[in-house]
Amino acid sequence: MDEVEALAADALRWLLGSAWEVGDKGIAWAAVPSGDEPDPSLYSGTAGIVPVLLEAWRHFGEDRYGEAALRAARSLSAAVDGWEDNSLYCGLAGMALALRAIHDELDAPDAAAAADRALDLVRARFDGTRWGDWFELIGGNAGIGIGALAAGDTELAVLALEPYLRTAEQTRAGIHWGVQTGRVPRFHHISHGTLGIVYALARVGRASGRTDLVELARAGAADVVARDEAGPVGFLVPHSDPQDHPALTARYSYGWCHGPAGDAQVFRLLRDALDDPAWQALADRCWHTVTHSGLPRRLRPGFWDNSGRCCGTAGVLALACDRIAEQGDHPHFARLLVADLVSRATRDTDGVRWSHTDHRATPSALEPRTGWAMGNAGIVRELLRFVRVSRGTDPTYAVTWPDQPAVSQTLASPTAPFVSPGG
Repeated sequence: MDEVEALAADALRWLLGSAWEVGDKGIAWAAVPSGDEPDPSLYSGTAGIVPVLLEAWRHFGEDRYGEAALRAARSLSAAVDGWEDNSLYCGLAGMALALRAIHDELDAPDAAAAADRALDLVRARFDGTRWGDWFELIGGNAGIGIGALAAGDTELAVLALEPYLRTAEQTRAGIHWGVQTGRVPRFHHISHGTLGIVYALARVGRASGRTDLVELARAGAADVVARDEAGPVGFLVPHSDPQDHPALTARYSYGWCHGPAGDAQVFRLLRDALDDPAWQALADRCWHTVTHSGLPRRLRPGFWDNSGRCCGTAGVLALACDRIAEQGDHPHFARLLVADLVSRATRDTDGVRWSHTDHRATPSALEPRTGWAMGNAGIVRELLRFVRVSRGTDPTYAVTWPDQPAVSQTLASPTAPFVSPGG
């Protein structure tokens, strides 16, 4: 654990060294250090780096991480009024989430005011049904709903989710939605598909007492469950139907974005929202498929070339640690994932970072990224939590991610003692 913790600290050093100084506006990050301009988004930019700074501040107890988060808040606040995207992962909803987290953790009223201003802009841009072409979790209503809820605006969260009541399409086993204007394929998983909408409906519906939203979530989940091709032991649903860009996109994925590692997070939420253990059984089946898929080995060109939180190893590690904390799982597979992250790290005098691989590109090693989805921030966050879970201390995060349910204290395993923040 000391080695993993030291690796994470060196990855944080590289991350801080990659920050852009923006004068009196603090610090910011581009998606890649060689980028042309800072990116304020939750997916690949500054807003997604803020949670790992808060994670490091809490984990190590070092003020420099909190100070960096406060400086990042200044650049995010300055970017709010000129940012046109409203979504959770690419726009203002995600920026509001990060700004609110800084205020909650570090008592920063200016960050809270900027978060409120961002959500006011999002509300004003609503056309009555949606905010743009995308209509799912990454770029559309579902993400805005859970982002607003996490930032304390339940009214906006409900406003974002209600259009799904009238836009649902009936299927043989349930319902689904078109997730982008003019796009024929229907996506099934958490990032761009039905399960991401299901997650938002269940979370916002439960928080607001809207049983109609929760029941709609049940119907959406039923459609995806009926598409499973790996039962009764496993759980594996295709990327999309009809297959979206079949020459570029694999039919089956295994990570958070389009695979069972993300599906299981939705089933964990439904387990609690619907008070039904059958959803945990589905989450267990997802985990069976993940652990028997061959990852994190690179079985063939294009299979498991990513270490990141969205599409790669760090996202699977997040679920592995959830299961250790809730189910008392043996940590063997989590250790395998961490060993893979350690082996793929690039280390030098600047610190530690990770490069993903694109077998179709020359050279195939891509430039290291900084942010949550594909870069250091998302990987470091999961490594630090793994260290705490392995030591039997706090399985929670400094900032709960809006599409990953917090560890249930009711289910928390006695073999991994639950310690609440500050407890």
